[in-house]
Amino acid sequence: MMTVRRAADRGGTDHGWLDTRHTFSFADYHDPAHMGFRSLRVLNDDRVAPGAGFPRHFHRQMEIVTYVIEGALEHEDSTGSGSVIRPGELQRMSAGTGVLHSEYNPSQHEPVRFLQIWFKPGVRVMAPSYEHKSFDRDDWRGALCLVGSPDGRDGSVTIHQDVEIYASLLAPGDRVRHALSRERHVWLQVVRGVVRSSGADLREGDGAAMSDEDEVELVGAEDAEILLFDLS
Repeated sequence: MMTVRRAADRGGTDHGWLDTRHTFSFADYHDPAHMGFRSLRVLNDDRVAPGAGFPRHFHRQMEIVTYVIEGALEHEDSTGSGSVIRPGELQRMSAGTGVLHSEYNPSQHEPVRFLQIWFKPGVRVMAPSYEHKSFDRDDWRGALCLVGSPDGRDGSVTIHQDVEIYASLLAPGDRVRHALSRERHVWLQVVRGVVRSSGADLREGDGAAMSDEDEVELVGAEDAEILLFDLS
């Protein structure tokens, strides 16, 4: 069974320096019908203007994953971690018992677009931690590449929750399949382009929840970039 969440139905606001779209309830956007999916709590599609960003602010008890689509994002936090995140990279910050962090667009000329993804942690008492890894995007072409997992296997980022994250780049006609046991669930997020699944076309910004399936099949209808979350 697949339930589609269309991009146009998301919440969000254009603040000028920040144009944000919320798949699930977040900040001033509240929709009781869309509070998250399984352990996936936040999925924000953010565009930040050149030189702008989020000043230092506090988080706790969340696994926060950042996926940059275009441009670059500079991160600093109270653990002493800091880096610039670019396309083909994944950052995980475990807020744990509490962390302060900031995120800025370091470019004075180009905007940055990124997905901010939050999971409820599987461990309630945990010190804050940080991880940032780069991947070869050529490995994503026509395949589902593991980029996040509970055990960090195959070079993926370690996430303290029973979730696996797969990235893929699909050309028209490319077909990928993901086996799914009956107690598992999938959230598919279309980053760019168009993919087809279960007879439906899913376009940029669209998401889809999938449950009670033995297999998820995705076909590139146009050049597409996707993230697939396999959740307990």
